[in-house]
Amino acid sequence: RNKSDTMVDAAVMEKMEAGFAKLAASDSKSLLKKYLTKEVFDALKNKKTSFGSTLLDCVQSGFENPDSGVGIYAPDAEAYSLFADLFDPIIEDYHKGFKKTDKHPASDFGDVNAFGNVDPTGEFVVSTRVRCGRSMEGYPFNPCLTEAQYKEMEGKVSTTLSGLEGELKGKFYPLTGMDKAVQQQLIDDHFLFKEGDRFLQAANACRYWPSGRGIYHNDNKTFLVWCNEEDHLRII
Repeated sequence: RNKSDTMVDAAVMEKMEAGFAKLAASDSKSLLKKYLTKEVFDALKNKKTSFGSTLLDCVQSGFENPDSGVGIYAPDAEAYSLFADLFDPIIEDYHKGFKKTDKHPASDFGDVNAFGNVDPTGEFVVSTRVRCGRSMEGYPFNPCLTEAQYKEMEGKVSTTLSGLEGELKGKFYPLTGMDKAVQQQLIDDHFLFKEGDRFLQAANACRYWPSGRGIYHNDNKTFLVWCNEEDHLRII
């Protein structure tokens, strides 16, 4: 990359310096304030990821909301490495001692074909939900996504999911221009998601709403995918 690609814009730097001073003078109890020391701030403030994300993209929500519990959002996957001096101690503190050298233990669910019915009389279990978030390679996260990227991702997700057959066969519903009847049905099914809170909004995670967002569900309403809510994909 040439030098201009790695230089942080003067206006961004000015906003960053002002935000840091404001946070330092506050009585915030956030993990951001705890670990963004002057030394860490000075070491990271001139860095940019290959997506163009700066330290400001990570911390702007925490600067804006001193009542944050954490106060930091990763603007892309690379940020976890480039700004590790800030992310690592925050993650370790939040997850009660899970250090950067630690690894998740291997999953062992036993023989998944041998699970017994834990509630054969239907007395206790009403429903079960399994949910995971996934990111699409090659795209930044919400704080730095452009409207064109949101739309491009929605197109890929819609096209891919609409090709599913069998038990997973269903339909993709874009939030943009959604029919009122469809909207009400998705609300009734508890499927529809709303625009993010002030913490996400301050992180620039809700821009261009509802452009590039959508919901897929199968015909039986047992398989659901959210596109570009807070994660790229939330599979339920």
